[in-house]
Amino acid sequence: MRATLERASPARTGRTPSRPQLVRAGVTAVLLLFVLFALPQLMSLYYVDTMTQVAVYSMVTLALGLLVGRVGLFSLGQAAVLAIGAWAAARLLFATTQPYPLVLLEAGLITMVAGLLIGLPALRLRGLYLALITLMLAGAITVVLATVNFPNGGHGFTGYNGSLVHIPPIRRPSIAASDPAYFRYSVVVAILMFALVYAHIKTKPGRAWAAIRQSEPAALAAGINIWFYKLWAFALASFITGIAGGVLAGAVHYLYSIGFPTQDSITLLAVTLMGGVYSLWGAVVAALLYQFLPALLNNWGVSADWLIILFGVGVLQVLTTAPAGLADQVPRDLARLGRFLRARIRPGPGPGDAPRPAPGDAPGGDPA
Repeated sequence: MRATLERASPARTGRTPSRPQLVRAGVTAVLLLFVLFALPQLMSLYYVDTMTQVAVYSMVTLALGLLVGRVGLFSLGQAAVLAIGAWAAARLLFATTQPYPLVLLEAGLITMVAGLLIGLPALRLRGLYLALITLMLAGAITVVLATVNFPNGGHGFTGYNGSLVHIPPIRRPSIAASDPAYFRYSVVVAILMFALVYAHIKTKPGRAWAAIRQSEPAALAAGINIWFYKLWAFALASFITGIAGGVLAGAVHYLYSIGFPTQDSITLLAVTLMGGVYSLWGAVVAALLYQFLPALLNNWGVSADWLIILFGVGVLQVLTTAPAGLADQVPRDLARLGRFLRARIRPGPGPGDAPRPAPGDAPGGDPA
């Protein structure tokens, strides 16, 4: 196990990327360019705002997928951590004139500290017990935020003024003042967070998390510091969620405690499992399920409450037939369907064609 953790990287061994890897990288690059430059021009402002929310929540589901899929830690406190990040970013944006990227970084660091404080007492817990204690902590944080309210430009530490008539909006970066520009800004921030997680997965922390997820006793016997790497995972997930909270603050302009109910943490876990916790693409699928699908149903005049039933059925289906989620299942099913259609469409011998000779027959028809 220790040798596995310390093995050389591809760069050191001189390996070159395979052709499928290059194809996937090229397709990903083309897709990102399309999303950044072409997609905002093809959508209305309603869907531009929706896709901004998708970019924000893809970071949240990315962080949750890191905990669940890479380390095996089930956390139900992501919505509360997102609220903390949004609160911290809003307070800094109102109280200071710091550049927006610096505010996002500070919000991420604040939530990282909060994640460490949450993770310390939960390090010895797993499964249902960890989920319950993080859900209780999320409920407590929600109550606190509902009491102090979100900053709205007031004075004092909380920055809240209930008698303020004209509430100023939370500012955005000067280069992303419009909705399409802020959508691109959100996508760029999300790409950076995905790159950060990818770098962790492909290096020693990712291998240590994989070993801990498979078997903690075996990882401990291999010399892996379980306490350190679990805390590292909590800190990284909280940092990413805090960054998402800062981006969310600029996206919505006005923050209210009612927008962060505790049950959202349960829904986030459900869509993360449905999207796929073992793939980075699963976080994008989960964010589309969580934000784009309700917006689409609302635009069609269908109540989004039906999604609770759909998500329940989806989680049941994932747990029973597709543990890797839709990000893994859909490509496999499409490939299987393609093979089936090619087999059906492939032309066979016509009615007047001579039958093919048996493998043991000579070309002239006599036995060889």
